[in-house]
Amino acid sequence: MEARTLLRAALRSRIALALCALLGIAAGVAATALTPPRYEARAQLFVSTPWGGEAGQLQQGSAFTLARVQSYASLVTSRQVADPVIGDLGLTATAEELAERVTATAPLDTVLLHITVADTEAPRAAATANALADRLTEVVERLEGPVRPTTGTERFGTPVRLTVVQRAAPPATPVSPHPVANLVVGLLAGLLLGTGLAVLRQRLDTSLTTTAQLAAHTGVPVLGAIPADPEAAQRPTGENATGRSPWAESFRHLRTNLRFARIGERPGIVVVTSALPGEGKTGTATALALSLAASGTSTCLVDADLRRPGVATRFGLVQDAGLTTALIGQAEPADLVQRAPGGLAVLAGGPLPPNPGELLASARMGEILSGLADRYEAVVVDTAPVLPVADTLGLAPHAHHTLLVVQAARTPRDRVTAATEALAAVGVRLLGAVLTQLPDAGRGAPDHGYGYGYGYGDPVPPRPRVGSGAEEADRTAGAGGPR
Repeated sequence: MEARTLLRAALRSRIALALCALLGIAAGVAATALTPPRYEARAQLFVSTPWGGEAGQLQQGSAFTLARVQSYASLVTSRQVADPVIGDLGLTATAEELAERVTATAPLDTVLLHITVADTEAPRAAATANALADRLTEVVERLEGPVRPTTGTERFGTPVRLTVVQRAAPPATPVSPHPVANLVVGLLAGLLLGTGLAVLRQRLDTSLTTTAQLAAHTGVPVLGAIPADPEAAQRPTGENATGRSPWAESFRHLRTNLRFARIGERPGIVVVTSALPGEGKTGTATALALSLAASGTSTCLVDADLRRPGVATRFGLVQDAGLTTALIGQAEPADLVQRAPGGLAVLAGGPLPPNPGELLASARMGEILSGLADRYEAVVVDTAPVLPVADTLGLAPHAHHTLLVVQAARTPRDRVTAATEALAAVGVRLLGAVLTQLPDAGRGAPDHGYGYGYGYGDPVPPRPRVGSGAEEADRTAGAGGPR
């Protein structure tokens, strides 16, 4: 996996990565808290020979001592040494258990013997090390036995003498646990786990996360890239679509690209749908209609999602009379149109019908849309999702253009394919797609297909998918809007 892909996966799963890091730190803290302290005390012995005299004798004694010292290190954990120490100190451990906590070492080419004892209590560790050192000297003297003197002036004695040159003192600080090391190891382990989960998620994810992926997958141009904006729900609907936020600016680009895609033609009847519920189609249809109206285009927004209508609620309009009222012939559409901010005309959904699919596919629906298209330059129709119900498949052939809304990092690729194929089966060709909830759209997010900073805190506009002179066509058409 490339570094850029790995970074994108980590940023996308940054919350999980942070949680794994915190989990690793918590594990390090728990390991420190649950691990009993371990103290080490060390006693040092010097091994010598009592032989004196000539240089040859001294050299022989030194060689003899070096040969013996390694054997004495092994005696430290023997029962002859350990059992008396256990009895003298009143220890509850067996000789084998004590041996596991004792380390006896003799550095190479030295006559020093180190006895190190580990224990959960510092005083007991020091007492045990000193007792082992004292007992070892007794055992060695007994095992080596007396040596007959070579001259009459010498006395009987052992060939080797062990002297305690440094007695063990109770250590002030434990050698384990290591809080800092445990925290670092826990943090690194958590980050490694989080990175692994992020990579696994990236590998298993079948959603579309960039405009380039969406365009390549659908084979149609991506006319809009709508950034995620958690504050959009807190702002009035009209301000959302006509303000200075990056979210509002992205809809001005969508409006412009819609005109680019149909140069020389009016927007006409534009159906806005999605493959699945919850992808932002109603918000996209509403903001697009407001943006068109703000540019001076007479626009009517029609709520044709007769199962879950939401346009009237967004504007605080009357829901009880609307499209279904006109479909059953109780009133004319012109009498049911309500006014929203910015001069936008809105035809609400009306009462929920028992047969929305049949109503939307009827000839009467085509007549209503044609009548609205004669009266308004743009008619934006919010419809039901394509895959759960067949409502849009019956309605879309009555429209001039169809936009497919896809939520970034959510909609599976196979669902997008299924939606485009279902629309194509009824003779509907997508004009383009809109990618919504795009993280950090236009702010340097990798692989979004944007190569130029827009400045002033606004997102980079999606690149128009028409030939040169498109910007001049936009200015001529009056589609600019505030920048």
